[in-house]
Amino acid sequence: MKKLLVAVAFAFVTQVGFAQDKPSKEEVLQVIEKSGGSGQLNAAKKQLLGMVPADKQAAFIVEFDVLIKKVNDATAEIYMNEYTKEDVKAMLAFYNSPVGKKMAEKSEVITEKSQAAMMSLQGEMQTMMMKYAQ
Repeated sequence: MKKLLVAVAFAFVTQVGFAQDKPSKEEVLQVIEKSGGSGQLNAAKKQLLGMVPADKQAAFIVEFDVLIKKVNDATAEIYMNEYTKEDVKAMLAFYNSPVGKKMAEKSEVITEKSQAAMMSLQGEMQTMMMKYAQ
């Protein structure tokens, strides 16, 4: 009985120790927001919004924002499993620094310019794929 009690106590202490090392969902969502993820999503929203008729854009934005919340929640779960609480604290410290804030501020324009650069290479990519796919 004593051994069982010790084993249960050990398992409990181990679980508590691991739980304390995991970041909270709120902390992780802050990292996602501060990292510029919203800027990248705003760039995507703008691009997609251009394909939606004007009379449907308001409804599209509502649905898009709900979908983005689901994406952020799923991403937060991944972060919570891959990073420790200390990792997330360090990320938040970086994203609260001047350089981290600048990265977040520039994320939308960087995404837009990167997409344009990729589009300009699309013809070359198709040519290369045709060459090797045969």
